[in-house]
Amino acid sequence: MQAQQTLEDEPIADFSLFRDAPSSVEFNKLRKRLLRDTRQALEDFTMVTPGQRWLVALSGGKDSYGLLALLLDLKWRGLLPVELLACNLDQGQPSFPKHILPEYLKSVGVEHRIEYQDTYSIVTEKIPENRTYCSLCSRLRRGHLYRIAREEGCAALVLGHHREDILETFFLNLFFGGRLAAMPPKLMNDDGDTMVLRPLAYCAEADLAKFADAMSFPIIPCDLCGSQDGLQRNAMKAMLEDIERRMPGRKDTMIRALGHVRPSHLLDRNLFDFSLLGEEADALRLPGSAA
Repeated sequence: MQAQQTLEDEPIADFSLFRDAPSSVEFNKLRKRLLRDTRQALEDFTMVTPGQRWLVALSGGKDSYGLLALLLDLKWRGLLPVELLACNLDQGQPSFPKHILPEYLKSVGVEHRIEYQDTYSIVTEKIPENRTYCSLCSRLRRGHLYRIAREEGCAALVLGHHREDILETFFLNLFFGGRLAAMPPKLMNDDGDTMVLRPLAYCAEADLAKFADAMSFPIIPCDLCGSQDGLQRNAMKAMLEDIERRMPGRKDTMIRALGHVRPSHLLDRNLFDFSLLGEEADALRLPGSAA
């Protein structure tokens, strides 16, 4: 039996997806850092059940390309015992280059499914031009991906949301939604039949951008919502970048904070019964003792 590789082992001969990757020390460090971050998230949130089949959503952006590459890398090293099926949902956007993803996936030998569903017309019909398309577009896309996961016998839908996506969502909910919530790395869908996984939860967006550039992924820009100016998420991104520039390392601290919640130090009465504090104090007092 072949010995299982670790992240510290140097590959003897890379598989096809990495055959043209840079051989520089800098790239190898970046690759290992992203692999370690991904593997840590997989372990921390108990994402892996050996033998499962995962549907990996591939949009054509840097994050989803990076997600697929890192999962395939871990699988190639013997560290991810699941089957992977890449899936792109062609949403009917004008001038969408339909040939890029199937040609790329075929060239690197990745099992895949390309699904066409014209959600673009629905989004542009329902949402005024000056409003954000993201919410409705995401809901429609997610519904089709759940369906495809069922059809393909996949237990999980795997998404490419990274550290910044989670932090931006947290601050969007804080500033505009009046609640403390982010993107969970692991979530069961409403129908209870598909797990949603985000293995890049600890990965920095800047690292994924460098990785995509070094790997020369054929990036497909989103011309539906990506061209809209003044989005609230863009404001959160700019705020986080400013904080990180002024106080380096704060993003890592913030993502750790989301994993260390103290309900008794917040104001949510559904999470912590503050009325019991007085009852506990009264029960500890001896009869006749001073208040």
